[in-house]
Amino acid sequence: MTTGVRRRMGVEERRRQLIGVALELFSRRPPEDVSIDEVAAAAGISRPLVYHYFPGKQSLYEAALRRAADELAARFEEPHEGPLGARLLRVMGRFFGFVDEHGPGFAALMRGGPAVPAGGACSASTVSTTNAMIDEVRQAAYEQILSHLGVTDPPARLELVVRSWVSLAESTALLWLDGRRIPRAELELQLVHDFAALAAVSAAYDDEMAALVLRMFADEPADGPLGDLVGRLDALLPRARALSQVPSQRLR
Repeated sequence: MTTGVRRRMGVEERRRQLIGVALELFSRRPPEDVSIDEVAAAAGISRPLVYHYFPGKQSLYEAALRRAADELAARFEEPHEGPLGARLLRVMGRFFGFVDEHGPGFAALMRGGPAVPAGGACSASTVSTTNAMIDEVRQAAYEQILSHLGVTDPPARLELVVRSWVSLAESTALLWLDGRRIPRAELELQLVHDFAALAAVSAAYDDEMAALVLRMFADEPADGPLGDLVGRLDALLPRARALSQVPSQRLR
């Protein structure tokens, strides 16, 4: 008969374990509702041992946010193969997968609201650290989208489109978490369409953007995400044109 022997972990291995446990707990509940005792119990160690690796809940929370930020940024990585619309849809699928799995943690990260220790207050350096992580995620997403567009030196309008879209994806995910009233798959597709729509509107004002948008759609199959958008707009535009020809007094 063999007896179970608890293996002693090295320092870095134990730190990784505690960060993983904390991230899991923070992902299920608001960080301020998670105690060090819960982290210790979930990790199978004593409360004092948690403090041996992390001086307090705040430092553990920041380490968990760091891992969440790194994982979230990695969700925007995608092989440069196939039509752009399909690539963006896969990215949105992984992005919303993270949001779905780590709802409270995602909200805490993106809203820049670090957990406040009992009886204490967040320091300016803690808030600054959290905001820096958020900016890193946004910058990683921005750079990934530019790389898929094949652009290294984006003109001002393209930078505006991509950064606006990254912010839109973030705010859409935060709103979706409040009740999940729209099917996730629909939002993922809608955000791909939103990107194309933002680019198309910008193209109406700028020849360089127009060339980029034409290149985007030229490589899209009819049954792809961007082809789907074209089909939806084709069905809508005749109705919009008809309405625009109706005398204004009849619309009142």
